[in-house]
Amino acid sequence: MNKGRLEAFSDGMIAIFITIMVLEFKVPHESEPAALLPLLPAFLSYVLSFVFLGIYWSNHHHLLQAIKHVNGRVLWANLHLLFWLSLIPFVTAWMGENHFAAWPVALYGGALLGSAVAYTILTLVLVDLHGSDSVLAKAMGRDFKGKISLVAYLLAIPLAFINAWFAGAIYVAVAIMWLAPDRRIERTLTD
Repeated sequence: MNKGRLEAFSDGMIAIFITIMVLEFKVPHESEPAALLPLLPAFLSYVLSFVFLGIYWSNHHHLLQAIKHVNGRVLWANLHLLFWLSLIPFVTAWMGENHFAAWPVALYGGALLGSAVAYTILTLVLVDLHGSDSVLAKAMGRDFKGKISLVAYLLAIPLAFINAWFAGAIYVAVAIMWLAPDRRIERTLTD
């Protein structure tokens, strides 16, 4: 199967998730800048989630550039990823609305963990489809950042019940780690 429809569908879904998040903002009735202060937790949650969705969108794009075709297993693995990403707007709103309370922060980490696991499964399914000597397999290598992310989420989720701000700091650290561009696929495609 051609990969074009999968890529277009995924791009559209991620754009919808971002749109849903921004629509969650409640416009203040007052016109003074101080009226925006209560929105700060929601805004911080939005920024973090926007960055995460941007990271997934960018890496998903690079991932699909390294493959030639997809099959049914890939379609389902991709839907699995989109399922977890679709939860990001909900957990983002809950976390911001409740000022980073323990349960919302933990559930936010659960959605991030589910997304990371689903992305890992998608890459494994794609490598299996294209072979261990494929461009994608060579580019993915040991996937150090992917493994570190999984461990970080597994630590942050229970930590949210001890100190939600530390758990949030771990989520921010993972996002910062991924903001440094992952050029494995680009390098492999240009070699």
